[in-house]
Amino acid sequence: MENIRKALPKDLERISEIEIFNYRLNFYPVFKDDGFYFSKLSVSKKAKEYEAEAEKFFVYDDGAIKGFIMVDGKEIRKLFVEPVLQGNSIGKKLLEFAVSEMKADFLWALEKNKRAIAFYERNGFSLSGERKNEEDTEEYLVKMKL
Repeated sequence: MENIRKALPKDLERISEIEIFNYRLNFYPVFKDDGFYFSKLSVSKKAKEYEAEAEKFFVYDDGAIKGFIMVDGKEIRKLFVEPVLQGNSIGKKLLEFAVSEMKADFLWALEKNKRAIAFYERNGFSLSGERKNEEDTEEYLVKMKL
């Protein structure tokens, strides 16, 4: 698909940067964990962590990496777009790529992340009724399937 390519090792820092910005924006208000969001999370640590899984990442790159998706088997494990660029169909294109090219058909979303759930529903996913506890928290993840 246009502008979507397999991530390269040099892309891992940019991928990590996009993810961390989104984590702080979307999840910090839910979990309110200063130690995690402002100390433990760092671009260099996250990029290093992803080296072993680099082949699972695909980026939206039109001259600058503006979003990414991580697909593991048929599961979409991560989908993030640079916050200031959300609403420009980048996430939709990444999702369509994962479904059509990678045959992905399910994901887990934070139950309180209503915006993400609405996005996935607009793009053909439905709540399956399955829930599981988010590790080390009192929050829940909900499973969404095509």
